[in-house]
Amino acid sequence: RAGRAPLAAKLAEAGLAVLLLDYRGYGGNPGDPSEAGLALDVRAAHRFLVEERRVRPERLLYFGESLGCAVVTELATAYPPAGLLLRSPFTDLAAVGAEVYPYLPVRLLLRDRFPVEERVVRVRVPTAVVLGGADSIVPPSQSRAVAVAASARLVEIPGADHNDPVLLDGPALIEAVRALVPR
Repeated sequence: RAGRAPLAAKLAEAGLAVLLLDYRGYGGNPGDPSEAGLALDVRAAHRFLVEERRVRPERLLYFGESLGCAVVTELATAYPPAGLLLRSPFTDLAAVGAEVYPYLPVRLLLRDRFPVEERVVRVRVPTAVVLGGADSIVPPSQSRAVAVAASARLVEIPGADHNDPVLLDGPALIEAVRALVPR
């Protein structure tokens, strides 16, 4: 995806190999971005790296942004990586929806939960949470709650909104990823 190419380039400059994945329903891909479907997509990517490319699982870092945090957290419960980076994670999808639509019974209306906070407590790998202090999409309080649940290193970028460049490929984000790299 072109929007994440600068991030991939900076991570490559740091000596990391990168696989970018657009899930079904994103990046022009067909399909519905359901919780089950996204889990299948990320498992296929994991299988490709481990079985086809022969990347040792203990050399993998998982990086998720926003909804992607739910996807990589679920993967980490089944296939633990060397480290987990969650950028702007929410506690669960309904909690985000309730912030935007407080007058609707969001939990009853959603078919997918994407329970990041609930799942991340089962992940036993070094974890970092990076968030913008002025995120208008995922409340910073939710990202902080995920960091606490994960016993994660917290990197908060004051004044940054959800899609600000500093959160897409800024130095604090790159350093948070590099800090997770197995030595």
